Amino acid sequence: MRQEIVDTLAALGGEASVAAMAAHLGRPADGLYYHLRALTDGGLVEEVPVASNDERRYRLAGEGDGPLRLAYDLGPQGNGRELGAFADALLQIAAQDFEAALTSEEVLTEGPERELWVSRNKGWLSKEDIREVSRLLERLSALTSQPRALGRERLLSFAFALAPLCPRSKRRPKAAERRDPGAAG
Repeated sequence: MRQEIVDTLAALGGEASVAAMAAHLGRPADGLYYHLRALTDGGLVEEVPVASNDERRYRLAGEGDGPLRLAYDLGPQGNGRELGAFADALLQIAAQDFEAALTSEEVLTEGPERELWVSRNKGWLSKEDIREVSRLLERLSALTSQPRALGRERLLSFAFALAPLCPRSKRRPKAAERRDPGAAG
């Protein structure tokens, strides 16, 4: 839910009222305050000062500093477990978005304006290939993070996971290697 709030704020231009976020998410406004408080406490979102009779508004923290970036610390005391949980949550949201789009008759599934994609590819890349993939993902991330504006009337969700794989050995272990090492033999 919190990731969806952050994504919604970004899609609404970086700042929005609770009512606008609730309408965008299709959820009741009063159900968002708990999550907004947690996002504010975590420094990801800021409450915007408003007149006492105005509706509460929130904005993404540090918007002038560019998009927020995750810190990847894969060391022994790092945040690897948290990053894994975050990736899992993002991919679950992406799966929900994809499944919801499958029920729409308006979704384009062919041609140059195709909107619905799902894929998993696996291949060997050179260092130059990896730089190109990273550049393209940065560009796709920038394109799919733009706020609503004149001419941008279609809201889409974009998620990806890029991870190096350790090739598995094609060799089957010998019978002696498969045996219980504690067994007499």
